[in-house]
Amino acid sequence: MWVNWSGGQQANPRRTDRPLDEAGVVAAVQRAAERGTRVRPVGAGLSGSPLAVTDDVHLDCSALTGVVSLDGDRVRVRAGTSLAALLGHLAGCARTLAVIPEALAVSVGGAVGTGTHGGSAATGSLSAQVTGVRLVDGLGTLRALDAESPELDAVRTGLGALGVLTEVELRTVPLTELAVREELRPFDAALADGTLDAHAWAALEVHVPSGEAVVRRGDPVGADDRAAAEGPAAPANPVLAAASGSAEALGRVVSWLAPAPWPGSRPAWKPSSRWDGGLAIGDPHIVLPDPRPWRGEITEWAIPREALRAALRELGAATSARGLELRRPVDVRVGPAETGWLHPAQGRATAWIAVRSPRGADHRPLFGLVAAVLEDLEGRPHWAGRHDWTVAELERTYPRLPDFLDVRDSLDPGRRFTNDHLDTLLGP
Repeated sequence: MWVNWSGGQQANPRRTDRPLDEAGVVAAVQRAAERGTRVRPVGAGLSGSPLAVTDDVHLDCSALTGVVSLDGDRVRVRAGTSLAALLGHLAGCARTLAVIPEALAVSVGGAVGTGTHGGSAATGSLSAQVTGVRLVDGLGTLRALDAESPELDAVRTGLGALGVLTEVELRTVPLTELAVREELRPFDAALADGTLDAHAWAALEVHVPSGEAVVRRGDPVGADDRAAAEGPAAPANPVLAAASGSAEALGRVVSWLAPAPWPGSRPAWKPSSRWDGGLAIGDPHIVLPDPRPWRGEITEWAIPREALRAALRELGAATSARGLELRRPVDVRVGPAETGWLHPAQGRATAWIAVRSPRGADHRPLFGLVAAVLEDLEGRPHWAGRHDWTVAELERTYPRLPDFLDVRDSLDPGRRFTNDHLDTLLGP
C-alpha cells in the first residue's frame, strides 16, 4: 500500500514499476498500454491531493535522479531528483535556482507538475523556470520539447496528465548569499509599506485573529549585514526574550530553537544557517526553506494580488462566525503572473494563502469554508493541496483550458495517465 507523506492519501496499486532510466519508463508505459491499465507517476509523495492515487500502475520515479548537464545558465536534471539534491549540486558550481520553494524534499518533476512556487513578487514559480523537458507520452513515445514548443506551457503545471517527465531543463542564476531577518508586525502595516515587494524574498505568517504577522524577508548580503553578524551576541536567554513578544526581541533572537510567538507558528531558522543577533546569513537553499515541514493537511489558494487584504479579513470574519477560528497562522506569499495554462497564477499577479490543519483532524469544515471565501475572490487552488474542484470550475476560471485539453488529446489520446481525481478535474 502506498501512503503519502501526510498520511491523508492512500493507494493500493496492482503494480509498482521503478524504472532506472528513460528506456525503463518507455517500457513501463508501453506495457501498460498493451494491458489497458492506467499509470500514475509518483515523486516524493508530499502532495496532499489525490493526484498520485491509483489502483492500477504506480510509476515510481525515485530512481530517475541526477544532474545531466549544466551549460551556461541552464541545468538539465532527471525528473525524480529532489530539489534539495539539485540545489546542493548547483551550489557546488556557484549557481542556484531563482525560486526556492518552502519544501525541498519534493521531486523536480512533481514540483513542476503542480506549480510549486517560492516567495518573490518578481520571480515566478519553478514551472516558470522550465525551458525544456523530455517526457514519455501515452503511447510510450519519448518526446523532447524546448522553449519554442507550443506544448511547453501545457507541460508547465501538467498535473502528470500529459506524460511522464524524465528530464527537465531549468534556468539558473548565480549563487548569492542572503541575509534573512524576521520581525513581528501588524499585517496591515506590512502590506502598507510594501514589504512583500521590497525584498528579494518575503513571506508572512499571519495570526488572523490578532492581525499580527511574523514578517520574514531576505536580500543579498551587504556590508552592514556582515558587520551585524560579527557584532554583539544575542541576549543570554533567547527563550525569555522571544517570549516577551516585542518586535525588537523577535527581530533579534527568534531562531529555530526559540518558542513560536503564538501556538502553531513555525520558526524558519535552521541550525545550518549562521545565526547572530537576529540575522541568518547563508545560501538561499539553506536559509529560506522551512526547517520543520508541515506533516498535516494543507489547502493553498492563489488569489488576485489586490484581493489579499480583503481575503484575510473575510477569512477571519467567516471562520470566527462559524466557530472555526484560524488559530494556526496562515502563510502568505506573492508572485508574478505565470504563462503555464493551468498554473494557479496564470495570467495575473498573485497572492498565495495557505491554511493548515493538524494531522488526523477533520479538515473538511475549515477547508470547505476557506474555499468558499476565496472562490468568491476569484481564488484558484494549488494543485498539491486539498480542494474539491471539478472541470466546471476549471472551465470558468482557466481561459487556456481548451488548449490544455487539446494537448492532452495529442499526447495521451487513450487517457493512460488519468485517475478518478483527474477524470473529475479535467473530464474523461
